[in-house]
Amino acid sequence: MNTDDRATRRVDLTLHKPWFALYWGIKPTVVVDGRGHPAQWGVGTWQAPADQTVTLGVFLFNRMWRFGRAELAVEPHQAPALVYRAPALPFLPGSIRAPQTKRSQA
Repeated sequence: MNTDDRATRRVDLTLHKPWFALYWGIKPTVVVDGRGHPAQWGVGTWQAPADQTVTLGVFLFNRMWRFGRAELAVEPHQAPALVYRAPALPFLPGSIRAPQTKRSQA
């Protein structure tokens, strides 16, 4: 089977920078199954195989060290939208999770 023939899905990832951070000019890098992709803050979409679990990670790099690292294994049945929150301090980890949904109160 050719790699171009495989079914794919899209994973939406919203990258949030804290309003107060002790670092400037830092941009995130998104890692999908071991391949790094430079990214911008905000909403981005990445392609992944539709029938496989994919490891999705994000880290920040300041020319000296990596920080804000977070990883999540995304199953084929999981929701295609995720949110990454960067840490305020350059030595803390970040977090990736499904976005919070507002519960309807009846």
